[in-house]
Amino acid sequence: MWAPAKPTAPTSKMDSRYTSTAGLGDLNQLSAAIPATRVEVSVSCRNLLDRDTFSKSDPICVLYVQGVGNKEWREFGRTEVIDNTLNPDFVRKFILDYFFEERENLRFDLYDVDSKSPNLSKHDFLGQVFCTLGEIVGSQGSRLEKSIVGIPGKKCGTIILTAEELNCCRDAVLMQFCANKLDKKDFFGKSDPFLVFYRSNEDGSFTICHKTEVVKNTLNPIWQAFKISVRALCNGDYDRTVKVEVYDWDRDGSHDFIGEFTTSYRELSRGQSQFNIYEVINPKKKGKKKKYTNSGTVTLLSFVVETEVSFLDYIKGGTQINFTVAIDFTASNGNPTQPTSLHYMNPYQLNAYGMALKAVGEIVQDYDSDKMFPALGFGAKLPPDGRISHEFALLPCCWNTKAALCRVRVDLLPANHNGNPQNPYCDGIEGVMEAYYRSLKSVQLYGPTNFAPVINHVARYILW
Repeated sequence: MWAPAKPTAPTSKMDSRYTSTAGLGDLNQLSAAIPATRVEVSVSCRNLLDRDTFSKSDPICVLYVQGVGNKEWREFGRTEVIDNTLNPDFVRKFILDYFFEERENLRFDLYDVDSKSPNLSKHDFLGQVFCTLGEIVGSQGSRLEKSIVGIPGKKCGTIILTAEELNCCRDAVLMQFCANKLDKKDFFGKSDPFLVFYRSNEDGSFTICHKTEVVKNTLNPIWQAFKISVRALCNGDYDRTVKVEVYDWDRDGSHDFIGEFTTSYRELSRGQSQFNIYEVINPKKKGKKKKYTNSGTVTLLSFVVETEVSFLDYIKGGTQINFTVAIDFTASNGNPTQPTSLHYMNPYQLNAYGMALKAVGEIVQDYDSDKMFPALGFGAKLPPDGRISHEFALLPCCWNTKAALCRVRVDLLPANHNGNPQNPYCDGIEGVMEAYYRSLKSVQLYGPTNFAPVINHVARYILW
């Protein structure tokens, strides 16, 4: 049997999150890169085409992702082959980086494997499904069911896609430390101590992950409580060594080393106890002085674990996202007949407003259950009397009975679709685009720029 190629992970995008720092001398602010939310996509199929003569199909699912720039489809990975079934539940999952702010296009191709060849053209095509990762995540229970297409005149069955967030190292801890009888390092005073935390690496090296603030002129400091992610502290390995160094801050940056100790997340998680009182050891002093015991002690005062809530937690908890469009029709945008205008009516491509509507709307619509979007305008003269309005529905409003059932009280609906702001609903982002371009041909750009009416409009519906 053909062994499919192993999935290859895409390059992970990163955002930055900052830790607390001493903020003095050469103790620069640190940043810890946190990867995007990772989701695991499971694939099942029902009623696939039977392409084998004496048995059932031997299906495999191949996932493709579309590039952002060149729009080319790139193979991301393949499931295992399951012999002789039209209703496969694939064991091998697809692990994807999830970005709410991006439209991540996916394509699932299904084949009946007939040989050991990795060349897909050697196998029978069973159909395909196009969707976005946001569409899977935004579905009820993060479970998307779609018909398989791609073979004319054939019912190709159904694919079931389920997304689950990988719950790895999502906890954070809030800790506070104090110290007792630290070594005196300053000639005319005591010490100005601070702590530096390091997590160990597989090769035995250490990576800095946090610095406390400096507490001035004391040998018995109490540092402020600080919050750090478990990922940054130990990368999810509760027994990984955490080294803590104690320094006396100096203005010129030549901070004096007082001593160090080691611990672990598991030890720290015991909280305030005799297990979390640490002797601060200076190896050089210990080697020189036979009667040396320590350079003071550091005590854990508190340890509280907090779970970091993700965007997916809100979605799974029932959070609804409703998308409202408000378009600026003031004359400051320029004459729509001129190429310099943001509203330029180019017959061959989208203008600036059209591109913005499409880019945002195609992402947000995956999370809106009824796909009915209020679309408003402001800053224009409206036909037929030329009145200036800062709160009007785009013309014509692509309204249907779905809006009445989902969002709008029947007694508020006008008898016709004349731009009444009580009836601003458009069917999907394509309906918004259509209403925008038709409104652009009907209204006269004017002014001034007044956001308040459309903001109050949205507020009324939120509070209703």
